[in-house]
Amino acid sequence: MMQKLRWILLILAVVPLAATTAHVVELPNKLLMDGPLWLAVQQRLYRGWGPAIAPFEIGAIALAWVLVWRSRGQVPSFGLSLIAAVLFSLCLAVFFGMNRPVNLAFARWTAATLPADWQAWRLQWELGHALSFVLWLMGFCALVRTMVLDRVARSIPPGPRRRTLG
Repeated sequence: MMQKLRWILLILAVVPLAATTAHVVELPNKLLMDGPLWLAVQQRLYRGWGPAIAPFEIGAIALAWVLVWRSRGQVPSFGLSLIAAVLFSLCLAVFFGMNRPVNLAFARWTAATLPADWQAWRLQWELGHALSFVLWLMGFCALVRTMVLDRVARSIPPGPRRRTLG
């Protein structure tokens, strides 16, 4: 059952990883955009991202915590599952602390009402997504490591294990 849950989590987690990867890849070019163009991209290109990606992110976070609960007492599964769950959860905190305030602000802007400090808002939004990428990638790697170690553990036959030199 744990293996199936991990696979479901892996599938859920890959969508937010892909989205944050896209943000990081776009970052250098978006930092070169002028204000009206950047605002147009924000207001049009990303309009459907939240409803499409949030269910995967929330599902991955919730399932990661389920795996933490189900793997308690198992070494190293518990520790790696805990790392993944904490890192995924931190992405949600980054979103609410860094990205959502910008989303709410630029939803009211037009090219004519773009504030003088729009570049600071842009930097906050871009850095929030870059930080989420790093956190999500590290959590994803912890999840994959858990799956690999579980697979290795299942491939070792039960019984006494011999120590070898060298």
